[in-house]
Amino acid sequence: MAAQAARWGALVGGGGLALYGLSRRTPAGVGLALAAGGLIYRGATAGPPLRGRSPVASVPHGQGIKIVKTATIEKSPEELYRFWRNFENLPRFMTHLKEVRVLDDRRSHWVTKGPAGTTVEWDAEIITEVENELIGWRSLEGADIGNAGSVRFTPGPTGRGTEVKVTLEYDPPAGRLGATVARLFGEEPAQQVGDELRRFKQLMEAGRSPPTTASPRGSDAGLRAEG
Repeated sequence: MAAQAARWGALVGGGGLALYGLSRRTPAGVGLALAAGGLIYRGATAGPPLRGRSPVASVPHGQGIKIVKTATIEKSPEELYRFWRNFENLPRFMTHLKEVRVLDDRRSHWVTKGPAGTTVEWDAEIITEVENELIGWRSLEGADIGNAGSVRFTPGPTGRGTEVKVTLEYDPPAGRLGATVARLFGEEPAQQVGDELRRFKQLMEAGRSPPTTASPRGSDAGLRAEG
């Protein structure tokens, strides 16, 4: 009972500090908000799960943040699927990924860069797959950040190329407040997904990885956001 009370105290107190820090709109305020995010994270993850939160759910219902991005790539669905399905290829265009290690036919271990020089790790499993068409996954219990998503490969509407649709839902350590803090440090996941899908397009079409900096305005041909 005392542990549960301490958890709620960390959540409430951390939330108040974070909101105050963000309202200041100064470097010191941002630092305070980031520190408060850690307090919220400890409150959310210590001890038994809070009511309504499944310990095995990748993203608790109604709590996640959803991102949908689509790009048209001048390659066949079969070629794009084969490249993506070898998850160890993904760091070649996903610059936030440090490593993806395949564990078996269904499971893999992911290590990614987090805000302010931190790292985030999780194990994931494939939960649905249609060869040359669809790969769906979810993170497993114990993930630093719960996430789930899919990538779908659909022949282009004109009979040329492939529409690649990436759907990602994630549960940041401090919820939507944590996503706000991440944006202030240049680690907005929606921007990352867009940039990395754009790099995937260039890698597959031109056979080389583009620069790791974000693409300038006006270079988004064939890429769009949804939802």
